Amino acid sequence: MNKGYLAMVLHAHLPYVRHPEYNDFLEEDWLYEAITETYIPLLDMFEKLTNDNIPWKITLTMSGTLLNMLADELLQNRYLRHLDKIIELTEKEVTRVQFQPEFLKTALHNEEYYKKARYYFKEKYNRNIIQGFKKFQDIGNLEIIPVTATHGFLPLMKDYPEAVNAQVEMAKIDYKRFFDKDPKGMWLAECAYYPGQDKYLEKHGIRYFFVDSHGILFGDPKPAYGVYSPVYTKNGVAAFGRDIESSEQVWSSEIGYPGDGNYREFHKDAGYELEYEYIKPYLHEDGVRRNIGIKYYAITDKTGKEKQPYDPEKAANRAKEHAYNFVENRGKQIEYLSQFMEDRKPIIVSPYDAELYGHWWYEGPIFLEWIFRAMAEQSISAPITPYGYLKEYPKNQVVTPAESSWGANGYYDVWVDESNHHIYRHIHKGIERMIELANTYENPEGILLRALNQAARELMMSQTSCWPFIMFTGTMVGYAEKKIRDHINRLYKIYFDIRNGKVDENWLAEIEYRDNIFPEIDYKVYRTDRLN
Repeated sequence: MNKGYLAMVLHAHLPYVRHPEYNDFLEEDWLYEAITETYIPLLDMFEKLTNDNIPWKITLTMSGTLLNMLADELLQNRYLRHLDKIIELTEKEVTRVQFQPEFLKTALHNEEYYKKARYYFKEKYNRNIIQGFKKFQDIGNLEIIPVTATHGFLPLMKDYPEAVNAQVEMAKIDYKRFFDKDPKGMWLAECAYYPGQDKYLEKHGIRYFFVDSHGILFGDPKPAYGVYSPVYTKNGVAAFGRDIESSEQVWSSEIGYPGDGNYREFHKDAGYELEYEYIKPYLHEDGVRRNIGIKYYAITDKTGKEKQPYDPEKAANRAKEHAYNFVENRGKQIEYLSQFMEDRKPIIVSPYDAELYGHWWYEGPIFLEWIFRAMAEQSISAPITPYGYLKEYPKNQVVTPAESSWGANGYYDVWVDESNHHIYRHIHKGIERMIELANTYENPEGILLRALNQAARELMMSQTSCWPFIMFTGTMVGYAEKKIRDHINRLYKIYFDIRNGKVDENWLAEIEYRDNIFPEIDYKVYRTDRLN
C-alpha cells in the first residue's frame, strides 16, 4: 500500500502561428519541433508503458491554440513536408559520417528517430495526433485538461469580467469538440491567479486548477498541509500548488538533471556547424543558418571546453538513473510528510512545460518513462491525477489563494513591465469594443454573424500571453508586436465596418481563412448577461 502520490503535470501550449499567405514561415517551426521532439515521443512512451502493463497517470494540458494547429490540414501537410526534408538529410548524414564511428551511432539514431516520427504522424495517427492523446484519455491513464482559450493572462483582464469568462467558456467549448466530454480541470495561463477569478471556473463546471507554490503557501488562512494537499476556494474549486523540491531537480540550472554532461547538447546544431552549401537546402527560403534539430555532441561540461561526441545509449542509461533517483527522493518526501498528515496521503504536484521533455531536454521522455517503471517497483509513491486525488479526498480546507503567477519573481512581473506594458491599453480598448458589439446584437445572421465571430477570434488571439513574454525576453520581439497589432487592427476594422453598416466580405473571408481558430466560436461569450 502506497503512502502518497505523485502527480506529473505537463503543460502543452504554443501560440497560434499559421501563415497560409507564405509558402515558408519560420515561426511555424515551433510547432514542427514540438510535434517531433515532444508530442510524438510522449505518445510513444504512453504506448510502451501501456503495452507493458505499467501503472501510469499523467495530467496533460493542451491549449486551444495548440489543438487547433494540430488539427489544421494546412499545418499537417507542411509538417510532413518539413519532416521529409529532415529525413532526407539524416540519410545523407549516415553516408557522410560512415567512416567516423564517434558520430555514426548518432547519425543512425537520428535517422531512426525522424522516421519513427513520420510513421507515428502519417501512418499510425493519419496526421492527427490529437486522436492518440484522446485514446489514452479514454482508457483512463491520461487526464487532458484545457487552458484558458488562447492562453490569456486572466489577472490583466480582471476589470473586464466578460473577457475572463470568455477565455474560460471558449476553452471548454473547444475542448468538448476534440475530446467529447467536459473537462475536469483547467490550466490558468502562467498559473496566474487573482482572488475571485475561480468563480468563472465554477460557473463552467471546472473542478480544479493549479497555482505556483506561493499562491497556496501565502493563502488565507494558512493551509494546514502546505502544497501537499489541495485547498478549496470559497467558490468550491480546488487549487493545487506546485512542489518546489521535485520541480527544482528538473528545472534548476545548477542541480537539475538536464545539465548532466552525458545528455545531448541543445545549442550545437548541424544548421550552424555543417558546410553552408551542403546544409542550405534544409534551411528556410531566406537561407539563414538556424537550428534544424540534427545534433552530434553531448553537453560534456559547463566550462565551455570542447564538446565530446554524443552517445544516445549512454544518455538513455543516464536518464534511467536519474528517474530512479527522482522516485527515490519523492519517496523520502512522502515518508516524511506522511508523519504529519494522518487523515490523508500527501500529493506531490510536479508541473512542467511539456516542451522541456524532448525539445529542450532530448532525453526527457526516457526519464519520464522510467519514473513510472521505477514507481511500479516500490510501494511508497503511486501516480495519480488531481481529479483522482479529489475523488479520494473530497473534503479539503477552504483557503483563498494569494495573487500570484509562475515566472520570474512570481507576481506577474514578466507579463507587465516596461518592455510590454504598452500593449494593454490597446487590448483593453479592443475588449471594450467586443463587449459593446456582443451586447448590441441579439440574433445576427449571415455576414454580420460571421463578422462578430471573427472579431471575437481576433481579440482572443491578441490576448495570448506568449506575446508579452517574448517582448520581456527580447527574442522575436518584432513578430510578437506585429501579431498583437494585426489582430487588434482587424478587430477595429470589423467594429467600424459593423457600426457603419457595411462589412467588407472579401476582406472578411481572407482573414477568416488566415485566422481560422475555433470553428465553433460564439461571439456571445462576451455578452454581459453571460456572467449570470
